[in-house]
Amino acid sequence: MQRPTGASPTSRSQRSEKGLTGEVRPVESLSSKERGEMFSLMARYFSNVSRTVFERDLLEKEWCILLTDASGHVKGFSTMMLVRMVVDDRPVAAVYSGDTIVDREHWGESILSRLWSRHAFDLASGIPEAPVYWFLLSSGYKTYRFLTTFFKEFYPTYERQTPPEAKRVMEALAHTRFPGQFDPETGVVYPQNAAPLRFGVADVTDRRLADPHVAFFVSANPGHARGDELVCLTELATENLTPAGRRMLGP
Repeated sequence: MQRPTGASPTSRSQRSEKGLTGEVRPVESLSSKERGEMFSLMARYFSNVSRTVFERDLLEKEWCILLTDASGHVKGFSTMMLVRMVVDDRPVAAVYSGDTIVDREHWGESILSRLWSRHAFDLASGIPEAPVYWFLLSSGYKTYRFLTTFFKEFYPTYERQTPPEAKRVMEALAHTRFPGQFDPETGVVYPQNAAPLRFGVADVTDRRLADPHVAFFVSANPGHARGDELVCLTELATENLTPAGRRMLGP
């Protein structure tokens, strides 16, 4: 599969139609004020959030996509890191997404997805010697639906069995990132410090269950409401993008 080469400078900073500014920042460049506002935003949407755990997880990441309003207040963010390892005697790489949240007033805006896509594919373009994946954990159906919206092939899914090769990559990444917390039989990470979404953030209604992707997510991760995380994987390759994914990546 082909991956784009080079990245537009606009992939590092963008403005949304509703006045949000989005930037891809090295984690070490975040100020104490920004980190504090990021934690406060997390705590509004997730329960059982610990500042100590938040800071520890943040410091191991490499980049943060930071969304701020006109006053400079944090309105959303997503953290990222690049993981390299050897699976079945071949090198693989994965972009791992950490904490991610957008304030409710900006739900539906695409700026975070656009910045994430361009940065992730820029990273992938610099690793021609290995397949590069998106390694994602989903405790809510909205996160899982990013895969179904932007990628043609992803795992796990109700549409097809997970190929053995992809399954081995998923399991190797999950065991490495979450030792003692991942069950390969279920494909789920059971976090020691689970931080489930608060009521009203991503509730699964009967109408949502009419979507076969949401129904599959609930069946594959029945403990999602308590913060259990479904291990997911997709390859970061341009031909694996849906039309919506190509729009996020841009020209």
